[in-house]
Amino acid sequence: MDGGGTTGGSVTRNGATGEGPAKGRAGGGASAGAVGIDGVEVRFRTRRREVTALTGVCLTVAAGEFLAIVGPSGCGKSTLLKLVAGLLRPTGGEVSLGGERVHGPRHDIGYVFQRAALLEWRSARRNILLQAEIRGMPKETARARAAELIAMTGLEGFEDAYPHELSGGMQQRVALCRALLHRPPVLLMDEPFGALDALTREQMNTELNRIWRETGTTVLLVTHSISEACALADRVVVMSPRPGTITEVVEVGLPVLREYAATVERPEFHTAAARVRALLGASSTGD
Repeated sequence: MDGGGTTGGSVTRNGATGEGPAKGRAGGGASAGAVGIDGVEVRFRTRRREVTALTGVCLTVAAGEFLAIVGPSGCGKSTLLKLVAGLLRPTGGEVSLGGERVHGPRHDIGYVFQRAALLEWRSARRNILLQAEIRGMPKETARARAAELIAMTGLEGFEDAYPHELSGGMQQRVALCRALLHRPPVLLMDEPFGALDALTREQMNTELNRIWRETGTTVLLVTHSISEACALADRVVVMSPRPGTITEVVEVGLPVLREYAATVERPEFHTAAARVRALLGASSTGD
């Protein structure tokens, strides 16, 4: 069940203006990348009181969809990602992946955080392959996959560079490769570009769109940027102040192929962004 209504354009990646369907897109709740959040509530107990972080959250994310989540600070955006990853259990309700209820930490998802969190003593390639070591992946398979991702993200020529030799954008590319090494059906991204300068962030938005199209991975992106959310996502989930609930789900209606500079000039983008801003009201999310 989807929380809230939709607005903006109605043409999605399978619509007439899309440049072809992304790989891996599927309907059906049992698809590997499908995410279900049904009546979820999360409460925390502090020394002084009980805090309700999320309440009555219902959402279905189709396999291969790109979903962005925006809302005021402290509304539970990152908590939602932790629930999907199985790092946190809901106080009430249910979270599922591929039709299977999430009971604990999931090892089949990818996670990218605001900081790249690379090991300074390992090269870019070896930071990517750390994922394979942890998971016990066959070495040749992991190396081949790492080479594929390095090429896909434009890191060729920097495979043997150490983190201090890489720009912030390149470090995040390494972190993205590491998260995608095991071909996860779902990729969770928590403010991955928040610390980057504006130009690098725009470039990473365009790269992320291309990588998403090529991999067909289901993406859930938490961001404080309305522009980033509307430029990247199929739909934007707008959350209320704490206790966080879904105010509305805004359908962006842009073609699947998106280059940032051109995308932000399109009327569909402006319609969706205006609606998101109106829903957020006095809650400042930055831009």
